[in-house]
Amino acid sequence: MKEILNRRSIRKYEDRPVEVEKINKLLRAAMQAPSAANQKPWEFIVVEDKKTLKILSETSPYSKMVANSAVTFILLSRKEGLIFQECSQQDMAAAAENLLLEAVELDLGAVWLGVAPVEERINYIKEMFNLPENIEPFAIIPVGYPDGQKNEFVDRFDETRVHYGSWK
Repeated sequence: MKEILNRRSIRKYEDRPVEVEKINKLLRAAMQAPSAANQKPWEFIVVEDKKTLKILSETSPYSKMVANSAVTFILLSRKEGLIFQECSQQDMAAAAENLLLEAVELDLGAVWLGVAPVEERINYIKEMFNLPENIEPFAIIPVGYPDGQKNEFVDRFDETRVHYGSWK
């Protein structure tokens, strides 16, 4: 529960690499997510090269921090071989959240940058990485050691948004 309560969007990173062991733990956490009919639609591109990170940071006006991340994960969704293709975005969201929570556990900072369903962003990444037709970008998650920002609790509970038994 600590990781859920403390997770924040961290957009500034120290200039230091993330250890391979931590990268693997992040990927393991993402792939531990639930998925409809256990279809596991996810694929990942792990980017550490600074030149590639700089180009990737141009995906949208909101992705500039990618250039200064130690590592960035591109979450991709397979479009074929799925039992419930209509559920694949939910599956991908669960994988993204697991990765973000594991980052907190590992004393790392991360932020979820939406790609899907924005066609311009999807196409940018498809072209950049020469993705096959059946692979669609879902999100970008830059990760690094936080520089100034902290994963710390901020109470977001709002009882006015809870409805018991009916809408009132």
